[in-house]
Amino acid sequence: MPAEGCLFCAITTGERPGEVVFSDEVATAFLDIRPVFKGHVLVAPAAHAETLTDLPPASVGPFFQRVQAVAAAVERGLGAGGTFVAMNNRISQSVPHLHVHVVPRNRKDGLRGFFWPRTAYDGPGEAASYALRVREALTPFRPSARTS
Repeated sequence: MPAEGCLFCAITTGERPGEVVFSDEVATAFLDIRPVFKGHVLVAPAAHAETLTDLPPASVGPFFQRVQAVAAAVERGLGAGGTFVAMNNRISQSVPHLHVHVVPRNRKDGLRGFFWPRTAYDGPGEAASYALRVREALTPFRPSARTS
């Protein structure tokens, strides 16, 4: 159930725009508007949960299957050498809705430790092109997916 005033719930339900790369009854994955690197995806459960400990135990496995699929798609779709997958619980959590960061990585990309410099897309067209590349790479993982 969506939480009133929650930005990520609004993206999940389509009430707010977002560059969605994947969405089903379990999770919605969309581009971070302030990416560490272009193609940085956030994966959020479709049902509102503030932190990992708030996610019902039966939802943990299916949710992380989606995170796993998005991580693989980011690598394939963007030609990344790997990914950095991370989550905050309360501290440093910019939106109080559980979300996992999937950040494309390459050797010598400049990311060090937990310092997360942010970048920006050159415009909506560039963001849409990154979302399309990840979305197309997700094609093998489609249990009952809807994309926007």
